[in-house]
Amino acid sequence: MQRFNLEVTVGLFVALGLLALGYLSIKLGGVQIGGGSSYTLTAVFPTVAGLKPGAPVEIAGVQVGRVERIRLQNYEAVVTLRLDAAVPVQEDAIVSIKTRGLIGEKYVRITPGAAERTLPPGGRIREVETPLDFEDIIAQFIQGKL
Repeated sequence: MQRFNLEVTVGLFVALGLLALGYLSIKLGGVQIGGGSSYTLTAVFPTVAGLKPGAPVEIAGVQVGRVERIRLQNYEAVVTLRLDAAVPVQEDAIVSIKTRGLIGEKYVRITPGAAERTLPPGGRIREVETPLDFEDIIAQFIQGKL
């Protein structure tokens, strides 16, 4: 009987450990399961300069979504953003790709506009700031063009 109690205890401990590991994997991976209403917007950049799907989307430093998809169309990068439904984006908002620190991760920043009209789900953000490419800047500095 003692052996049976020990096996049940160990089994419960392993099951709880697997549940905790699954929970942490979902939270750290940024995966959204079930509910949570959201919508998508697109933005077209000449280059995404290392931006990857899953990168955060921020407004005023607060994460409001993630980059869902990046694809090439007419030699430009079309970036699909998935945003929380509670966060409307104005028609004249500006979207840009930023870097945390000098060599940090890339993220998308949306600067709100002043327009009263907001973009509908599936809409396109027209105002785009191209990202700085540090390699180009360093190359120009070395060549004496800066």
